[in-house]
Amino acid sequence: MTGWKIRHYVKGEKDQVNEENQIRMRLQKAIALSGLASRRRAEEMMTEGRVKVNGVVVTELGMKVCGTDTIEVDGKTVQSLEVKGKENKVYYMLNKPVGVITSLRDPQGRKTVRDLLGDVKERVYPVGRLDYDTSGILLLTNDGDLAYRLTHPKFGVSKIYRVQTGSRIPPKSIEQLEKGLLLEDGWTAPAKVHRLPQGQNDHIVEITIHEGRNRQIRRMFERIGYPVQRLHRKSFGPLFTGELAPGGHRRLSQKEIRALKAAVGLSSAQ
Repeated sequence: MTGWKIRHYVKGEKDQVNEENQIRMRLQKAIALSGLASRRRAEEMMTEGRVKVNGVVVTELGMKVCGTDTIEVDGKTVQSLEVKGKENKVYYMLNKPVGVITSLRDPQGRKTVRDLLGDVKERVYPVGRLDYDTSGILLLTNDGDLAYRLTHPKFGVSKIYRVQTGSRIPPKSIEQLEKGLLLEDGWTAPAKVHRLPQGQNDHIVEITIHEGRNRQIRRMFERIGYPVQRLHRKSFGPLFTGELAPGGHRRLSQKEIRALKAAVGLSSAQ
Protein backbone atom coordinates (compact mmCIF):
# COMPACT_ATOMS: atom_id res chain seq x y z
CA MET A 1 0.00 0.00 0.00
CA THR A 2 1.58 3.31 -0.96
CA GLY A 3 1.62 6.33 1.31
CA TRP A 4 0.25 4.87 4.53
CA LYS A 5 1.18 6.93 7.61
CA ILE A 6 2.40 4.85 10.56
CA ARG A 7 1.71 5.48 14.20
CA HIS A 8 1.77 3.44 17.39
CA TYR A 9 -1.42 2.04 18.85
CA VAL A 10 -2.68 3.47 22.13
CA LYS A 11 -4.53 0.97 24.34
CA GLY A 12 -8.28 1.48 24.15
CA GLU A 13 -8.06 3.50 20.95
CA LYS A 14 -10.44 2.45 18.17
CA ASP A 15 -9.91 2.41 14.43
CA GLN A 16 -10.92 5.82 13.17
CA VAL A 17 -10.71 8.43 10.43
CA ASN A 18 -8.00 11.07 10.87
CA GLU A 19 -8.04 14.79 10.18
CA GLU A 20 -7.29 14.16 6.50
CA ASN A 21 -10.34 11.87 6.29
CA GLN A 22 -8.13 8.81 5.84
CA ILE A 23 -8.92 5.46 7.38
CA ARG A 24 -6.52 4.67 10.24
CA MET A 25 -6.40 1.08 11.42
CA ARG A 26 -4.16 -1.62 12.80
CA LEU A 27 -1.71 -3.02 10.30
CA GLN A 28 -3.11 -6.55 10.55
CA LYS A 29 -6.60 -5.29 9.74
CA ALA A 30 -5.28 -3.42 6.69
CA ILE A 31 -3.68 -6.65 5.47
CA ALA A 32 -6.88 -8.59 6.14
CA LEU A 33 -9.03 -6.06 4.27
CA SER A 34 -6.70 -6.40 1.29
CA GLY A 35 -7.85 -10.02 1.07
CA LEU A 36 -4.34 -11.45 1.43
CA ALA A 37 -4.99 -13.26 4.71
CA SER A 38 -7.26 -13.37 7.74
CA ARG A 39 -6.46 -10.96 10.55
CA ARG A 40 -5.12 -13.79 12.70
CA ARG A 41 -2.90 -15.04 9.88
CA ALA A 42 -1.71 -11.46 9.25
CA GLU A 43 -0.67 -11.24 12.91
CA GLU A 44 1.32 -14.45 12.52
CA MET A 45 3.02 -13.02 9.43
CA MET A 46 3.95 -9.91 11.41
CA THR A 47 5.45 -11.82 14.34
CA GLU A 48 7.37 -13.98 11.84
CA GLY A 49 9.01 -10.82 10.47
CA ARG A 50 7.43 -11.14 7.02
CA VAL A 51 5.70 -7.73 6.94
CA LYS A 52 7.37 -4.43 6.05
CA VAL A 53 6.01 -0.89 6.06
CA ASN A 54 8.05 1.60 4.00
CA GLY A 55 10.85 -0.95 3.89
CA VAL A 56 10.98 -1.49 7.66
CA VAL A 57 10.04 -4.83 9.24
CA VAL A 58 7.09 -4.39 11.61
CA THR A 59 6.43 -7.03 14.28
CA GLU A 60 4.43 -4.90 16.73
CA LEU A 61 0.76 -5.95 16.58
CA GLY A 62 -0.36 -2.57 17.89
CA MET A 63 1.04 -0.63 14.92
CA LYS A 64 -1.48 1.52 13.07
CA VAL A 65 -1.38 2.76 9.49
CA CYS A 66 -3.40 5.16 7.41
CA GLY A 67 -3.27 6.82 4.02
CA THR A 68 -1.00 5.18 1.47
CA ASP A 69 2.22 3.85 3.05
CA THR A 70 3.89 0.94 1.27
CA ILE A 71 2.98 -2.37 2.93
CA GLU A 72 4.83 -5.49 1.81
CA VAL A 73 4.36 -9.14 2.74
CA ASP A 74 7.14 -11.52 1.73
CA GLY A 75 8.55 -8.79 -0.51
CA LYS A 76 5.31 -8.28 -2.44
CA THR A 77 3.33 -5.04 -2.20
CA VAL A 78 -0.17 -5.39 -0.79
CA GLN A 79 -2.83 -3.55 -2.77
CA SER A 80 -4.21 -0.64 -0.77
CA LEU A 81 -7.78 0.37 -0.06
CA GLU A 82 -6.98 3.72 -1.67
CA VAL A 83 -5.97 2.04 -4.92
CA LYS A 84 -9.10 -0.09 -4.78
CA GLY A 85 -11.12 3.07 -4.31
CA LYS A 86 -10.10 4.13 -7.83
CA GLU A 87 -11.51 0.94 -9.34
CA ASN A 88 -15.12 0.52 -10.33
CA LYS A 89 -16.88 -0.58 -7.16
CA VAL A 90 -18.60 -3.95 -7.36
CA TYR A 91 -20.67 -5.80 -4.77
CA TYR A 92 -21.58 -9.48 -4.60
CA MET A 93 -23.53 -11.80 -2.33
CA LEU A 94 -22.51 -15.43 -1.89
CA ASN A 95 -24.47 -18.14 -0.10
CA LYS A 96 -21.45 -19.93 1.37
CA PRO A 97 -21.86 -23.66 1.94
CA VAL A 98 -20.18 -25.63 4.71
CA GLY A 99 -16.70 -26.87 3.79
CA VAL A 100 -15.47 -23.70 2.08
CA ILE A 101 -12.74 -21.36 3.37
CA THR A 102 -13.50 -17.62 3.57
CA SER A 103 -10.28 -16.69 1.79
CA LEU A 104 -9.07 -16.06 -1.74
CA ARG A 105 -6.46 -18.82 -1.47
CA ASP A 106 -5.62 -21.69 0.85
CA PRO A 107 -2.14 -23.21 1.23
CA GLN A 108 -3.74 -26.53 2.20
CA GLY A 109 -5.60 -26.71 -1.08
CA ARG A 110 -9.10 -26.55 0.39
CA LYS A 111 -11.93 -24.98 -1.57
CA THR A 112 -12.18 -21.21 -1.08
CA VAL A 113 -14.93 -18.69 -1.72
CA ARG A 114 -12.94 -17.55 -4.78
CA ASP A 115 -13.47 -20.99 -6.29
CA LEU A 116 -17.22 -20.33 -6.19
CA LEU A 117 -16.93 -17.03 -8.10
CA GLY A 118 -15.94 -18.47 -11.46
CA ASP A 119 -17.51 -15.77 -13.64
CA VAL A 120 -16.49 -12.81 -11.47
CA LYS A 121 -13.72 -10.92 -13.28
CA GLU A 122 -13.11 -8.22 -10.67
CA ARG A 123 -10.79 -8.74 -7.69
CA VAL A 124 -13.17 -8.76 -4.73
CA TYR A 125 -12.60 -9.49 -1.05
CA PRO A 126 -14.79 -11.05 1.65
CA VAL A 127 -16.47 -8.65 4.07
CA GLY A 128 -15.63 -10.34 7.37
CA ARG A 129 -15.66 -14.10 7.40
CA LEU A 130 -17.65 -17.26 8.03
CA ASP A 131 -16.00 -20.31 9.55
CA TYR A 132 -15.27 -23.40 7.47
CA ASP A 133 -18.19 -25.21 9.11
CA THR A 134 -20.63 -22.27 8.94
CA SER A 135 -22.91 -21.55 5.97
CA GLY A 136 -24.84 -18.50 4.85
CA ILE A 137 -24.63 -15.00 3.49
CA LEU A 138 -21.20 -13.58 2.72
CA LEU A 139 -20.64 -10.24 1.01
CA LEU A 140 -17.68 -9.60 -1.28
CA THR A 141 -16.55 -6.25 -2.68
CA ASN A 142 -13.60 -4.06 -3.64
CA ASP A 143 -15.14 -1.11 -1.77
CA GLY A 144 -12.71 -0.83 1.15
CA ASP A 145 -14.54 1.94 2.99
CA LEU A 146 -17.85 0.08 3.00
CA ALA A 147 -16.17 -3.20 4.00
CA TYR A 148 -14.42 -1.45 6.90
CA ARG A 149 -17.65 0.07 8.19
CA LEU A 150 -19.68 -3.13 7.79
CA THR A 151 -17.20 -5.04 9.96
CA HIS A 152 -16.42 -2.41 12.59
CA PRO A 153 -18.36 -2.86 15.88
CA LYS A 154 -19.01 0.88 16.28
CA PHE A 155 -21.43 0.79 13.34
CA GLY A 156 -23.48 -1.99 14.97
CA VAL A 157 -24.46 -3.81 11.78
CA SER A 158 -26.85 -6.64 12.65
CA LYS A 159 -26.40 -10.27 11.63
CA ILE A 160 -29.01 -13.00 12.09
CA TYR A 161 -27.86 -16.60 12.61
CA ARG A 162 -29.93 -19.77 12.70
CA VAL A 163 -28.48 -22.07 15.36
CA GLN A 164 -29.18 -25.77 15.86
CA THR A 165 -28.20 -27.39 19.15
CA GLY A 166 -28.53 -30.96 20.41
CA SER A 167 -31.50 -30.23 22.67
CA ARG A 168 -33.96 -27.50 23.59
CA ILE A 169 -32.41 -24.46 25.26
CA PRO A 170 -34.27 -23.47 28.47
CA PRO A 171 -35.58 -19.92 28.99
CA LYS A 172 -32.92 -19.13 31.60
CA SER A 173 -30.13 -19.85 29.11
CA ILE A 174 -31.91 -17.80 26.44
CA GLU A 175 -31.97 -14.92 28.90
CA GLN A 176 -28.20 -15.27 29.41
CA LEU A 177 -27.64 -14.97 25.67
CA GLU A 178 -29.85 -11.91 25.47
CA LYS A 179 -28.26 -10.09 28.41
CA GLY A 180 -24.67 -10.81 27.40
CA LEU A 181 -22.05 -13.38 28.36
CA LEU A 182 -18.50 -13.15 29.63
CA LEU A 183 -16.19 -14.85 27.12
CA GLU A 184 -12.39 -15.04 27.11
CA ASP A 185 -12.20 -11.75 25.19
CA GLY A 186 -14.78 -9.87 27.27
CA TRP A 187 -18.53 -9.43 27.58
CA THR A 188 -20.74 -9.87 24.55
CA ALA A 189 -23.23 -7.16 23.69
CA PRO A 190 -26.93 -7.88 24.29
CA ALA A 191 -28.44 -10.16 21.66
CA LYS A 192 -31.96 -10.96 20.52
CA VAL A 193 -33.00 -14.62 20.49
CA HIS A 194 -36.08 -15.95 18.72
CA ARG A 195 -37.44 -19.49 18.95
CA LEU A 196 -39.01 -21.04 15.90
CA PRO A 197 -42.83 -21.28 16.04
CA GLN A 198 -44.49 -24.15 17.90
CA GLY A 199 -44.51 -27.37 15.92
CA GLN A 200 -41.13 -26.76 14.33
CA ASN A 201 -37.79 -28.07 15.56
CA ASP A 202 -37.59 -26.99 19.20
CA HIS A 203 -33.79 -27.00 19.35
CA ILE A 204 -33.31 -24.39 16.64
CA VAL A 205 -33.19 -20.69 17.50
CA GLU A 206 -32.37 -17.51 15.63
CA ILE A 207 -30.03 -15.02 17.26
CA THR A 208 -29.32 -11.43 16.20
CA ILE A 209 -25.98 -9.89 17.14
CA HIS A 210 -24.30 -6.57 16.31
CA GLU A 211 -20.66 -7.59 16.59
CA GLY A 212 -18.50 -10.20 14.93
CA ARG A 213 -15.78 -11.72 17.07
CA ASN A 214 -13.99 -14.89 16.05
CA ARG A 215 -16.37 -17.87 16.33
CA GLN A 216 -18.54 -15.72 18.59
CA ILE A 217 -21.84 -17.59 18.19
CA ARG A 218 -20.25 -20.97 18.81
CA ARG A 219 -18.45 -19.68 21.90
CA MET A 220 -21.63 -18.10 23.27
CA PHE A 221 -23.58 -21.34 23.00
CA GLU A 222 -20.71 -23.36 24.45
CA ARG A 223 -20.69 -20.94 27.36
CA ILE A 224 -24.32 -21.78 28.24
CA GLY A 225 -23.71 -25.51 27.78
CA TYR A 226 -25.44 -26.04 24.43
CA PRO A 227 -22.77 -26.53 21.73
CA VAL A 228 -23.73 -25.61 18.17
CA GLN A 229 -24.36 -28.49 15.80
CA ARG A 230 -25.24 -26.42 12.73
CA LEU A 231 -24.82 -22.70 12.09
CA HIS A 232 -26.20 -20.63 9.23
CA ARG A 233 -26.07 -16.85 8.77
CA LYS A 234 -29.41 -15.67 7.38
CA SER A 235 -28.72 -11.97 7.06
CA PHE A 236 -26.03 -9.31 6.99
CA GLY A 237 -27.44 -5.89 7.79
CA PRO A 238 -30.52 -5.33 5.63
CA LEU A 239 -29.69 -8.17 3.21
CA PHE A 240 -30.91 -11.78 3.24
CA THR A 241 -29.88 -14.71 1.03
CA GLY A 242 -33.49 -15.25 -0.02
CA GLU A 243 -33.71 -17.85 -2.79
CA LEU A 244 -29.98 -17.83 -3.58
CA ALA A 245 -28.90 -21.49 -3.66
CA PRO A 246 -25.99 -22.75 -1.51
CA GLY A 247 -22.77 -22.06 -3.41
CA GLY A 248 -24.53 -19.50 -5.60
CA HIS A 249 -23.61 -15.85 -6.00
CA ARG A 250 -25.03 -12.73 -7.60
CA ARG A 251 -24.40 -9.01 -7.90
CA LEU A 252 -26.20 -6.77 -5.46
CA SER A 253 -28.89 -4.51 -6.87
CA GLN A 254 -28.54 -0.73 -6.60
CA LYS A 255 -31.30 -0.78 -4.00
CA GLU A 256 -29.35 -3.29 -1.90
CA ILE A 257 -26.13 -1.28 -2.20
CA ARG A 258 -27.92 1.88 -1.08
CA ALA A 259 -29.40 0.00 1.89
CA LEU A 260 -25.99 -1.29 2.97
CA LYS A 261 -24.43 2.16 2.73
CA ALA A 262 -27.31 3.74 4.63
CA ALA A 263 -26.84 1.19 7.42
CA VAL A 264 -23.31 2.49 8.06
CA GLY A 265 -23.85 6.20 7.43
CA LEU A 266 -22.60 6.44 3.85
CA SER A 267 -24.44 8.26 1.10
CA SER A 268 -25.27 6.38 -2.08
CA ALA A 269 -22.71 8.53 -3.93
CA GLN A 270 -19.83 7.41 -1.71
